[in-house]
Amino acid sequence: MDFRLRVFYSVACNLSFTKASKELFISQPAISKHIHELEVRYKTSLFERTGNRIRLTRAGELLLAHARSLLAAYRQMDFEMNLLTDNFSGELRLGASTTIAQYVLPPVLASFIKKFPEIKVSLLNGNSQDVERALREGRITLGLVEGNTRQSTMRYTPFMKDELVVVTRADGKFACHDELTLEELRSLPVVLRENGSGTLEVLEAALAGHHVRLSDLNVLLQLGSTESIKLFLENADALGIVSVRAVTRELMSGRLKVIDIADLIAEREFQFVEPQGQNGGLEESFIRFALNEVRL
Repeated sequence: MDFRLRVFYSVACNLSFTKASKELFISQPAISKHIHELEVRYKTSLFERTGNRIRLTRAGELLLAHARSLLAAYRQMDFEMNLLTDNFSGELRLGASTTIAQYVLPPVLASFIKKFPEIKVSLLNGNSQDVERALREGRITLGLVEGNTRQSTMRYTPFMKDELVVVTRADGKFACHDELTLEELRSLPVVLRENGSGTLEVLEAALAGHHVRLSDLNVLLQLGSTESIKLFLENADALGIVSVRAVTRELMSGRLKVIDIADLIAEREFQFVEPQGQNGGLEESFIRFALNEVRL
C-alpha cells in the first residue's frame, strides 16, 4: 500500500502533522513532503491551514473516506494471507469504556496475547462516547461499550451482562441499611459517573422507568472513573452507583456493602461495536475469542 496514503490517514485522523510524526516514527518534514506529493498528484489541497491548526478540505474528506476503506481491505487481506501459513499476526487496535477496560478486558487480553504473541494489541480507554468517536475517526478498529444507545453507522455484538448496584462503605453510617426505597435514595448523598459514561446512561434509563430524574437525586459530585468513586466512598459517608463487576474485591473483603433499592433494576449488556460494513479479519477473531473466554 502507498505509504503516502498511510501518512495522509494519520494526519487526517489526528489533524496534526506533529502527532502523525510521532505515530509513524518519521520526521515532520517527511510528513509534509508526503502530503505535498499527494496534493501535487491530485492537483488539489487536502488540508486548509489556519495558523497552527489544520482541517480537511472537501478533497481531503473524500480521500479520507477512501483511505479508510483501503486500510480496512488491507488489514483483511493481511489477516487472510497470514492464516494460509498459520502465521496469526497483525495489529489489533481496541477501545473500551472505563468499566470494561479496567475490570473485564485485562484477563481476556492476557489469555489472547499468550496464545497469539505475534499480534500487536493496543487499548484506548474512555467513556462510551469517547470509544464510538474513536471508531468514527479511525483511531481504533473495534470497541467495547457499556451503554444502551446505538448509532446507525455502527454494528453491535452482545458480549456479556452487567448490573449496576448501590454501594457504601461497610463501616459507614449508611451500612445499617440492607434495602432502601427509591424515595429514600433520593434524599441520601450519592456519587455518580461523569456525563457521557455508559453507566450514567443506564442509570438514567432505569430511574426514568420510575419517573425519577437524575436531577432528583442528591448528587454530591460526578467522577470520571469507578476507581475514583470507590476511593471516595472509602473516605466518606455516601452512596455510589457502579457496576457490580467493579466492586467484587471490595465486597469480598468487606470494605464495601451493597444496598438493594426496592423495585429498581439497572441492567445492561456490554457490547462490541464496530463500523457497519467491517467484516472478518482480526477484529472478528478477537470477538469470537473473547466470547469463548467469558463462557469458560
